[in-house]
Amino acid sequence: MRTLACALAVLVLAGVTAPAAAQEPDRIFGKSTVWRPLTPDDKLVVYGLDDPAVEGVACHYTTPERGGIKGTLGVAKEVSDISLACRQVGPVRFKEKFEQGDVVFSERRSLIFKRMRIVRGCDAKRNVLVYMVYSDRPIEGSPKNSTSSVPIMPWGASSDMPRCGDWVKG
Repeated sequence: MRTLACALAVLVLAGVTAPAAAQEPDRIFGKSTVWRPLTPDDKLVVYGLDDPAVEGVACHYTTPERGGIKGTLGVAKEVSDISLACRQVGPVRFKEKFEQGDVVFSERRSLIFKRMRIVRGCDAKRNVLVYMVYSDRPIEGSPKNSTSSVPIMPWGASSDMPRCGDWVKG
């Protein structure tokens, strides 16, 4: 029992001292879904972020956020229902090579175990970047996910169009 408590303490401290994400998402707007008296409402909130390794691609995701006393204190269990849409918003330029399934963004969704992740891949045959959002837990994961595709197209007067397959490691 003591070993379990020590292991749990290490996990908590690792989560607290882990480096912050390279980019914080921008909160675009929220919409209340459940009214709660005297405490914040439950809401659906839309966030936007730029792909840190691929200039010209932005993703937006919608996630539920719990209100009430538990939500205010940050101890509410957040559900895994997250939707995702990614689009080309300018000329695509790859900043670095990446592996299939590289993490674009990661965020804690519970006090200790659950994380939401946005990962990136490349469909080289179609020259399409593919993004997937999912939540995971070390023991039982979650099958809830959402996928978005970004076909790489010429932008403006330039006909320069990189091939994502040239930027995948391996």
